[in-house]
Amino acid sequence: MYLAKKTNTVKTEKIEPLFVKSKVREYIKSKDCNTASAVLDGALLNGIITKMLDKAIARAVANGRKTVKDRDL
Repeated sequence: MYLAKKTNTVKTEKIEPLFVKSKVREYIKSKDCNTASAVLDGALLNGIITKMLDKAIARAVANGRKTVKDRDL
C-alpha cells in the first residue's frame, strides 16, 4: 500500500493589484523609461501601496474616524 507523503507547501495567495498596470506603464513611459515586468507583476509595488494605505487607515482610526482623508496619507 502506497501512502502519499505530506509535504509542507507554502500557499501563495495572488493578491489583486491595487493599481492599474497600464497607467503605471504609461506614466513610466512618459518619463522616457521602460517598465520591467517584475514592477507590474510582482508584489513589491502592491506592498508599497498597501503599506501606505494601512498607515493612513491607522492614522484615521487613531483620530477617531472611519473615513480616510487625504491628510492621512
